[in-house]
Amino acid sequence: MNAKIHRHEFADKLTLADRLARAVAATLDAAVQARGKATLAVSGGSTPKTMFAVLAEQEIDWSKVTVTLVDERWVGADSDRSNARLVADHLLHHEARKATFRPLFDAAHADDVDAALADVGARVDALGLPFDVVILGMGGDGHTASFFPGGDHLSEATDPAGRATVASMRADGAGEPRITLTLPRVLDTRALYLHIEGADKKDVLARAEAGEDLPIRSVLTHARVPVDVYWAP
Repeated sequence: MNAKIHRHEFADKLTLADRLARAVAATLDAAVQARGKATLAVSGGSTPKTMFAVLAEQEIDWSKVTVTLVDERWVGADSDRSNARLVADHLLHHEARKATFRPLFDAAHADDVDAALADVGARVDALGLPFDVVILGMGGDGHTASFFPGGDHLSEATDPAGRATVASMRADGAGEPRITLTLPRVLDTRALYLHIEGADKKDVLARAEAGEDLPIRSVLTHARVPVDVYWAP
């Protein structure tokens, strides 16, 4: 492994959610104080819901924070499979309702994710480099972002020398077609968090660290900043 890994382990998920939310908020606040703005890229799934709820209540200047997604299922925001809907339902409340949200789904190309790549990539690029915070999750198959094992564009998406900002992805484990930030864009951040829960995911991460060819390994190998792993059983 090339990246430093800082481990933060907690006895329960609620404590993890609280500590991670406060760490993220402190990082965002420092960015706002230093540069007048902050950018946050978050992941979907069920794992971050509680953390989002705690983060939403943190008293920072959310009006100067822009939130976007690490990846997205190619579905509209009205779908219960949408990561944009997850963010709207669980993060963009309380103090965080003042944040600006930039989704990845492009309704103008709702039927063809590949046709949307240029436009979505340009919108992400317009947020500026680097991100201040990226929060990743990980599946039991070792995927992170939409870097799925067997994905049709996995090699392109995880190429550390790749120049694209986003990639499309189709895989047996992905459900719908997806769009994802590429590995170089995910890693172009001042702070990188990996939020995982359960003994099974801890084991998957250990396997990747030991050398197993799982997608999460690309992050651990090429990360430019320490990876802060937050875990609870």
